[in-house]
Amino acid sequence: MTLEPAAPTLETLAGLWTRSLIAWPDGRRDTTTQVFWLQGPGFFADLRQPTGAPDFSHTNRLADVTDEQLAWMATQEAFAGELHFDGDCFEWQRDLDLQPKANRADRGRLRFERGGLIEHGEHNAYVEHWHHNPERGPAGAARLLDDATGNSAYLVRVGTAFMYARGSMRSLPPNATLSNCVRAAPSPEAARRLLDFEVSFGRVSPGGWRIERSTLPFRRGQLLEVRATSRSTLSVRDSDFTEGTRTRDWKIVALRGQADSAIALTAIPSHEEF
Repeated sequence: MTLEPAAPTLETLAGLWTRSLIAWPDGRRDTTTQVFWLQGPGFFADLRQPTGAPDFSHTNRLADVTDEQLAWMATQEAFAGELHFDGDCFEWQRDLDLQPKANRADRGRLRFERGGLIEHGEHNAYVEHWHHNPERGPAGAARLLDDATGNSAYLVRVGTAFMYARGSMRSLPPNATLSNCVRAAPSPEAARRLLDFEVSFGRVSPGGWRIERSTLPFRRGQLLEVRATSRSTLSVRDSDFTEGTRTRDWKIVALRGQADSAIALTAIPSHEEF
């Protein structure tokens, strides 16, 4: 007889989770949206992409996305922040959110069952089924600040898996949808700038930090080029609305986990470690 592990804690949730199901009391179910939740020490990032994505192979920058691409991009969900636990419910504090801010906190009760994780929403009635992908290696997570713009970001790494979440200075009405905001934008450029928000998932290898999925799908296959510039600062190859990509410098304002500096967090594994 296989015993289920103890009740989930902040520590036991560390790693990469994928979702196989979300269901609501009215009978609606979703088993096709691709969901990646990377939980680091304290900080997390989450990327949810529906099916039906158009072709982005000939797109290199946000300024050039078509209306069809833009419409699909606006249906994605992506957020990042810090996970909290009060002894009863877990709360995913969404410091960065691609979609407009909701009027209720993202809170749920979790339990391990049959080798997976079951989540029941507290404020919203839903059930989600999650599956753990073991990741070997050190775990670290950082909250970042761009002093030049006041923008913020999160970098989460567990083993070879990473997620990078970079917000923007957009102003969105609460309790709306991004799709509605895009349709109501005063110009095509304004509509596209509403998507100037990145959450990317990828893998760290001797070849670098390569992006596999992103809210900006044309970033797929690109290197994030994460580099420590000191023990408390790092740079990345970030997305740019007009240029496509550019180097962005970040200051680490909070660092969690086994990585005690930017140098440890950004280390590239050697071939011998695979």
